[in-house]
Amino acid sequence: MKRSNLPFSEDVLVRKLQQREEQAFHLLYDQYSPALFGVILKVVRDEEAARDVLQDSFVKIWRNIPSYDAQKGRLFTWLLNIARNTAIDAVRTRHSGQSIQNSTEIVDSVDLHQQTYQPGIDTLDLPDKVNQLNPDRKMVIDLVYFYGYTHEEVAEKLNLPLGTVKTRVRSALQELKKLFD
Repeated sequence: MKRSNLPFSEDVLVRKLQQREEQAFHLLYDQYSPALFGVILKVVRDEEAARDVLQDSFVKIWRNIPSYDAQKGRLFTWLLNIARNTAIDAVRTRHSGQSIQNSTEIVDSVDLHQQTYQPGIDTLDLPDKVNQLNPDRKMVIDLVYFYGYTHEEVAEKLNLPLGTVKTRVRSALQELKKLFD
């Protein structure tokens, strides 16, 4: 995916972040915050809470950037996982351990104003790529990555063994990686 707003490559950005350059952090925030906000909003479904979760996510990103390894995955994927996990934690905290609400109730819209300026899930053609997956794999990816369920919750919801869910997630991610390459 082309990152036209970055004055240099992602590799250089990561190196500057790992060297704790504040300007690089501002660039990272400007480049990725709208896309991450859209994902967070889908999970927490409240704009004010989503803004708080976005801030918490970037604090975690700043603290953990030294552990980012480009050989294990793309920067956006790493950022997305931090934001998604932070959002899930926020929902669980807010609901005091209650199960995340039914996936059919998830809001499908993303802040389009912000999406116009920055790459987001739609810009990545992620929904189209996920729709190309085998239906069993698509279902687990939807539940885990877009609706915030844990593997255990997916296993319970779909009445499947936990190992089957984990295998389907892993297979789906490998298939998605091929579709993006």
